Amino acid sequence: MAGITRIELERRPAFGGKSFGEVGPYEAWVGRAFGEVDPSDPRNGAITDLDLAPRNARGLVEYATDLYVLRPVELSQGNHRILYDVNNRGAMRAMAQLHDVRSDDESDAGNGFLLRRGYTIVASGWDCMVAPGGGRLALHAPVARRPDGSPVIGPSLEELVIDEDGVAVQRLTYPAATLDREQARLTARVRFDDEPIALATSEWEFVDERSVRLLPEGRCFANGRIYELVYLATQPRICGLGLAAQRDVPEFLRRATHDSHGNANPLAGGVERIYTFAISQPARFLHDFLQLGFNEDSRGERAFDGMLNWLGGASGCFLNYRFAQAYRTHRQRIGRTYPELQFPFAFQTLSDPVSGESDGRMRRCERTDTCPRLLEVSSSNEYWAKAGSLLHTDPLGTGDLDDPAWARFYLLASLPHAPGSARTRGICQQPLNPLHAGPVLRALLVALDAWVSEGREPPPSAVPRIADGTLVPPQPQHQQGFPAIPGVTYNGIFHEGERLDFGPDFKRGVLDVLPPRRTRPAPYRALVPRTDADGNDIAGIRVPDVAVPLATYTGWALRAGSAAGDGGDAAGQRIPFARTREERDARADPRLSLEERYPTPDAYLSRVRESVTQLVERGLWLEEDVAPTLDAAKGRSARLGD
Repeated sequence: MAGITRIELERRPAFGGKSFGEVGPYEAWVGRAFGEVDPSDPRNGAITDLDLAPRNARGLVEYATDLYVLRPVELSQGNHRILYDVNNRGAMRAMAQLHDVRSDDESDAGNGFLLRRGYTIVASGWDCMVAPGGGRLALHAPVARRPDGSPVIGPSLEELVIDEDGVAVQRLTYPAATLDREQARLTARVRFDDEPIALATSEWEFVDERSVRLLPEGRCFANGRIYELVYLATQPRICGLGLAAQRDVPEFLRRATHDSHGNANPLAGGVERIYTFAISQPARFLHDFLQLGFNEDSRGERAFDGMLNWLGGASGCFLNYRFAQAYRTHRQRIGRTYPELQFPFAFQTLSDPVSGESDGRMRRCERTDTCPRLLEVSSSNEYWAKAGSLLHTDPLGTGDLDDPAWARFYLLASLPHAPGSARTRGICQQPLNPLHAGPVLRALLVALDAWVSEGREPPPSAVPRIADGTLVPPQPQHQQGFPAIPGVTYNGIFHEGERLDFGPDFKRGVLDVLPPRRTRPAPYRALVPRTDADGNDIAGIRVPDVAVPLATYTGWALRAGSAAGDGGDAAGQRIPFARTREERDARADPRLSLEERYPTPDAYLSRVRESVTQLVERGLWLEEDVAPTLDAAKGRSARLGD
């Protein structure tokens, strides 16, 4: 029978036996699940190269996935809900994000948010690019082979982005089928929009089937460069099996009592609801998961009841393809030549005036009544670096979309994709944006559960809109609203909504044209949030640091160094206000100074209290997060008079 056939799990205590209120202590079950996929089942028909997979004696395709289950010792004391941590490149992220800690292992429970509420946390491997071991969760998928047993060979693109000195050798994702440099091409450029310059075959070589280097030996790749290698690769894994694994494991945990070998399901009879939590890459994976119909399990029921996606943008994932590289991600500068941004972008079924196609990410689950309730949350960076506006506009970016009944959309105004220390600049021109999303995401998980379990509507969508002028083109600067801050460059560079041509077999998951041909100008119009006079986003959810600011916070940044002017990838900026009117005038800074905004520390604290109170009333901040927020604000207010 297809699905999960066997589990092998070891049990251990968690958090040193610490008890979490009425829920009590937790324990972890860690190991592996083994599954089978029926190639003749239409539910699996979208998996690329499934017809080239080896089959067992029953004609089924086998896979294995690493599995982690963190559950209350007394399962009956839990809330009978799984939070499915859809891991990022094999690393779990839910506890770190929702518990305000650095680690997702059992060494630190942080604020214990999920544990105090009785959640069971589950994670399993879906990404076949993850190397086994090291605490990361991998999918173990077979290699595709031709029906006659010969290897599959085809073109693969390796983008090598160099952001450090001293890099002499670069590893390849797939082994080269030949070391003949005449059958490969290596190019280099500084900025993304520069014309790639081909390196002569005398300037580089394959070290072996898995790596390349520049010549003469010892010469390093140049810092700040983008290199692209197109070569003939072999041994592609059938990575689309990750879609089936992500569907089959929750079905087993929800419905089975034991596996076919008699091993007990550790959650048997204890699961009422399953929600996913995904950050960035796995949120994009779930977009494809929904679009390809994998939220329908073998019984025709929902695999997941609800999804909370953070940082997915309008993109999918480079997973269900031959020679997949799921770890890739596009932004203004990187990953732009991989098939991540593809129509459909929105969840509603729409017509694409460019291709003539009609599709939507939830078209298939709507047909089978297996759509989850969905909360899609973006940082400002997703609009600048991942064409995030296409989630809620038409493909040409000419009009807003109405919200579907089963989804809500939120922008966390002025937040970056990846928070950084405001004391550092990294690869960027300005100090990094440190703002994080924990309190809002905790509140939205509570809202998602209430929506699924009780039918209580979540907070209404909060995103910039074309109709009210808060969603605009990035140029000219005055139309976007960003102030002319001395010493701060604004060039409006962002990720366009381009269309890429990968060749005639692209719909089958096979990329024949690499690098792809780009349509210029980009046909899909991406837009960005308009800012106020301070440079902070107007629309969306404004956390207290943005609603009552001490600085300008942006979701975008610009690189420093040789590639200055290109986007700073996942980073944002924190650009402090002047302390006094005198200091502001000396700098010719158009933004009000701190003393002009907040005459006294109490005035600042009062406005923060008002801001967080409004967020609580809107269901976007929990009461338990009010006191920590005000304590942090008190610390900042004490420094206003320094």
